[in-house]
Amino acid sequence: MNPDHRVMRLHLWIETDTGLLFGLGRALLLQKIDQLGSIKRAADELGMSYRAAWGKIRKSEEILGEKLILQGCSKRDGCELTEAGRLLMEKFLLWYDTVEKEALEKAREMLPLRIKGYSEKKKTVD
Repeated sequence: MNPDHRVMRLHLWIETDTGLLFGLGRALLLQKIDQLGSIKRAADELGMSYRAAWGKIRKSEEILGEKLILQGCSKRDGCELTEAGRLLMEKFLLWYDTVEKEALEKAREMLPLRIKGYSEKKKTVD
C-alpha cells in the first residue's frame, strides 16, 4: 500500500433511544439545502432521493421537537433553514472538524504511520 493513501476517517453522530438524531450526512444535507435553496436539488447533489432526504430531516425534527427547515418550501420560493437548523448544522460541522483535527494529531503522535486527514486527501486528489 502506498503511504500516500493512508487516510484517517471518522464517523461521528448523535443518537437517542429512538434512532439517529444527527450526523455528518444530515449536516451536509442541511448545508446543501442552505446553498441551493431546494431539498430536491440538495438530495440530487448528494446522491439520494427527495423522499430519503425529507425523511432524514423529518426524523431529526421529530426527535429534536424543533423544525430545521422553514414551513412552506415550494418550487417557486425554495427552502430556507430555520435558525435552529442553521445553528445545528454550523455547530455540528465545527465540532466534526475539531474532533477530526484532534484525532489526526493523536494518530500521528501515537501510531507509527504517516496518515493524512480526509480533507488533505481531497486536496491531493482533486
